[in-house]
Amino acid sequence: MVFLIMAHQHQHGHSHTHHHHDLKGRNLLISIILNAFITLAQVIGGLVSGSLALLSDALHNFSDVLSLVISYMANVLSKRKASAKKTFGYKRAEVIAAFVNSATLMVVAVFLIIEAVERFYHPKDIGSDLVIWLSIIAILGNGFSVLLIKKDSDVNMNMKSAYLHLLTDMMASVAVLIGGLLMKFYQVFWIDPLLTLLIALYLVYMGYDLLKQSTKVLMLFTPKSVAVNDIVVAISNISLVKNVHHVHIWQLNEEEVHLEAHIDFLQDIRLSEFDRVLEQIEKLAYDEFGINHVNIQPEFGKCDSKQIIVQD
Repeated sequence: MVFLIMAHQHQHGHSHTHHHHDLKGRNLLISIILNAFITLAQVIGGLVSGSLALLSDALHNFSDVLSLVISYMANVLSKRKASAKKTFGYKRAEVIAAFVNSATLMVVAVFLIIEAVERFYHPKDIGSDLVIWLSIIAILGNGFSVLLIKKDSDVNMNMKSAYLHLLTDMMASVAVLIGGLLMKFYQVFWIDPLLTLLIALYLVYMGYDLLKQSTKVLMLFTPKSVAVNDIVVAISNISLVKNVHHVHIWQLNEEEVHLEAHIDFLQDIRLSEFDRVLEQIEKLAYDEFGINHVNIQPEFGKCDSKQIIVQD
């Protein structure tokens, strides 16, 4: 008889985690309100002043509002418990949000590049005073939002995507302010499409890495921090283990990395002996590779492929 055994590290500090989730949600909500106000002001100001850089900043800000709403919804969904129909719950919600947000960064960037190139060929006088004041408002609003969610951005992909949106928009607003000052005092109006182009290229630079990371998680690729051959060798060195095969390692979300494998044993051992080996594997996987969910299928003399990687 073959047993499928599931082991995982027990979680602690539920009240702290719940409080942390609440703070994340609150901070996102504040950022949404701030950015909605900034977007509206910049759209009106951009239309009145004729500044493409201001309108491009407004468009970026609008994508911020959408991304923050997605991040907020993902944050709410991720707190929902697992059920019979959703055995993993909504743990992937924040990774999906990160993917959507980073993809929108790229789309917005392409749109801005097209608009900037067109404006180079058809320059336009800009109402610089409005540009200056609205960019200052945007810098203050986005700066406050960046400070609110910076801490969570270091450990959470969803919050990082929201943080990148806000950070790039704050930097874009700084560029727009510099452009507004140059237009006001030196009548250098070509600076407007140039800044738009630079903002767009920076969006591509910032968004690409996050898009790649979130895609790898959604595609169940092996995390970069885990070397499959190293963990196979480490488990094979455990007493009674003959070989390790059919290995799958994937990242469910920021907090969970899963290992699934078949292990061929040298002897027809008892379940109690297997439990002791399983504890060793669990400790090894967590301490040396950061894997906190282990799913092992024990085997003895079973005729199946012994390759490490087998596509099921």
